[in-house]
Amino acid sequence: MLAFERHFADGSDEVMFDPETLVLAGWSARSEASVRAHMEELSHHGVKPPSTFPLFYRVSASLVSQTDRLEVLGPDTSGEIEYVIVAMDDGLWVTVGSDQTDRKAEAHGVALSKQLAGKVLGRTLWKLDELRERWDSLVLRAHVLIGGERVVYQEGALALMRTPDDLIGRYTGGGSTLPPGTVLMSGTLNAIGGVRPASRFEMQLEDPSAGRSIVHAYDISDLPVIA
Repeated sequence: MLAFERHFADGSDEVMFDPETLVLAGWSARSEASVRAHMEELSHHGVKPPSTFPLFYRVSASLVSQTDRLEVLGPDTSGEIEYVIVAMDDGLWVTVGSDQTDRKAEAHGVALSKQLAGKVLGRTLWKLDELRERWDSLVLRAHVLIGGERVVYQEGALALMRTPDDLIGRYTGGGSTLPPGTVLMSGTLNAIGGVRPASRFEMQLEDPSAGRSIVHAYDISDLPVIA
């Protein structure tokens, strides 16, 4: 179960949520040039380009957590900041998340690599309907800790990415919403300086016009790989 604090126009509340379906969008930039750049970025890790895009990967909903410390197998994973749509009985909500991905396994299969590491979500939700008019102005920003140095890893406005309505419509074959219990992760921004592992991942979804942010961070603990 996930615990969220929800913020909306009339106030706030706290809810528990049991994710039943986890969907990961991929190759989901609005610009084809950005998608091609991400393909080139991942090609250095042996990842073959997709036949079409965007794509939607179904992985186990049990991978979703709100942990502060994520255990992964080996040193070859890295985070990806994303906006996240959480479907509840009373509508669609938005938070920030990271799709931790095994880059070594990604060279063998993207879907496999997505299944091998956890997906971390923030603990705050905003109501999607209240964000639509200013959606493109929202900003995703990730910092990472690499070799003891904190650096900006990803940053960009949501204008660079496909909208929730676009992704939902493509995933559902023309629908306008998601079944309650669904978590849809948006796909990510290109990494500044290239995709690489880190010991800590800090993520932020900023709403500049409202002067607020959803933030969450987690440490990455590499478990030993024993041959």
